[in-house]
Amino acid sequence: MTNPPEDLPRYRVITGPDDAAFCHRVSEELAKGYVLHAGPAATFNGESVILAQAMIWGG
Repeated sequence: MTNPPEDLPRYRVITGPDDAAFCHRVSEELAKGYVLHAGPAATFNGESVILAQAMIWGG
């Protein structure tokens, strides 16, 4: 498959709190065929750590 499924973009950024749900979301994208693009970015919003992970289609 040369294009992502379901008309998804070739480049995606997943964001959210640093928790199990975030890890599951990234894992789901990896299972679809996306690959990590560099390491995650992290920031602190005063209450929790927020992550951003860039992913590109590698299918």
